[in-house]
Amino acid sequence: MKKTFVVDTNVILHSHQALFSFKEHDVVIPLGVIEELDRFKSINDEKGREARQASRELDNLRNKGNLSTGVTLESGGTLQIMIDSEDEMPYGFGLDTHKVDNRILACALTLKKAGRNPILISKDINCRIKADALGIAAEDFETNKIDIDELYTGWRELVMPVSRIEAFLRDEGLAYDQNDLFRNEFILLKAAENENKTALAKYDGVQKKLLPLFHLNSKPWGVEPMNLQQKFAIELLLCNEIQLVTLVGRAGTGKTLLALACGLQKTIDEHLFRKLLVSRPIMPLGKDIGYLPGSKDEKLSHWMQPIFDNLEFVMDRLYKNSDDVDKKIRFLIESQKVQIEAITYIRGRSIPKQYLIVDEAQNLTPHEVKTIISRAGEGTKVVLTGDPYQIDNPYLDSSSNGLNFVIEKFKDHNLFGHIILHKSERSSLSALASELLQN
Repeated sequence: MKKTFVVDTNVILHSHQALFSFKEHDVVIPLGVIEELDRFKSINDEKGREARQASRELDNLRNKGNLSTGVTLESGGTLQIMIDSEDEMPYGFGLDTHKVDNRILACALTLKKAGRNPILISKDINCRIKADALGIAAEDFETNKIDIDELYTGWRELVMPVSRIEAFLRDEGLAYDQNDLFRNEFILLKAAENENKTALAKYDGVQKKLLPLFHLNSKPWGVEPMNLQQKFAIELLLCNEIQLVTLVGRAGTGKTLLALACGLQKTIDEHLFRKLLVSRPIMPLGKDIGYLPGSKDEKLSHWMQPIFDNLEFVMDRLYKNSDDVDKKIRFLIESQKVQIEAITYIRGRSIPKQYLIVDEAQNLTPHEVKTIISRAGEGTKVVLTGDPYQIDNPYLDSSSNGLNFVIEKFKDHNLFGHIILHKSERSSLSALASELLQN
C-alpha cells in the first residue's frame, strides 16, 4: 500500500536527496517548509547549500506538473506542496500558531482527517513527540542510518592450530582464502593449544593472505602504542597504501594523538606529504566565527585548542624544555608544515599530497563527509576521528552521523582501514569517567 510522508525542513537540510528517498510512496512538503528553505538558502554553509539544491529540484519538478496537486516522480510516487490551515491545530496547542513545526503538524492533521494516515518524517525529537500527542505517526529519517551496535570494529580474533601460527611467523604470511574477513581487517591469531601463543596480522584481500604488521614496532614522534587497538591504528596511519582511515573511540583513547604523531612522521620526517592539515567542525557546523574577537587564526584557536594540546603532548616527549616545545610548535605553524583550519574553509578546495586529519567527524552529516573526502587530491591521505556517542549536532545521533556512514560504506575497500579504540589511556581518572559516566 502507498504511504504518505510529511517531510520536515531539517530532513531536507540533512540531505536534499530526501525528496526522492521514499520510493513509490507519496511525499508532502508543507508550505512552511518552503518558507524555511527560503530563509536558509542565503547562508553560506552546508545547510544553505542543501536548501538551495532542494529549491532547484522543486523548481525543476514544476515543469512536470502542478506542485499543489502533486507531481509524479520517477520512482512512481508523487510530491506535493501543501498549504496548511491554522484551524486544524487543537486549541492551546502551542502558543504560536505561526511556528513552522505547528504548521507542519497542521498539514499532517488535515491529511489524517482525509483518511490518508500520514507519517511525519522529522529529525527534531520534540516535533516527533508533538506529533505523537496529536495521534500522528512520526519517524526519524532512516536513510543512511547505521546500527552502532553492529558497527564494524576493524579487527577480530582467530583461533587456529599452533603449527599455522608458527608457519605465519616463519614465512611472514599465511594464505587465507575464506571470505569472512574484510580487506585491511586486523587479526589477533591465537593458538588452539595455547592461548598465550599469539600473533598479529592484517588481511590482504587481493593476495588472500594474512600478513604481519609492517609498523609493529614504530613509535611515531616518540608516541608508543599502549594497547592492541593502538598498534592497529598506527599500522593504518603509517601505511602508504591506505588513503582513508577512520578511528573511533571515547575520550582519552588516543585517536587524535596517534593521528597527529603519525601525520608528523609522514610529513616532517619522511617528506611524503607537503603539509599536515588538521581540521574539525565548528559547532554549530558552518556558522560564521566572525563574532569572536581577533583575526581568523585567533578565532580558530578557541575551537582548535584540543589540537594544540595534543601537539604539546607530542613535543613534550621529545623536548624537556617548555621553551623548546613552544618554539617547535610555532615553527611548524609558521612554516605551514602544520596547518589548522575549520571545516568551513575546506569546501571548494582541492587538497593534493597532504595528510588531512578531520577531528570530531561524528558531528558531520554523510553529505558533509562526502564533500570533505572528495576534496582529497592525488597523494592525499584522509584520517577521520571521532566518538559517535558524543555528538553536538542537534540533528545527528550515534546512528545517522557521517563518520559511521563512511565506515559502513568503505569497510571492504583496499584503500580504507578502520579501528575502534576501546581503552582510555589518558589517565586512570579519564578511563573511570568514560566507563561510569556513559549516557
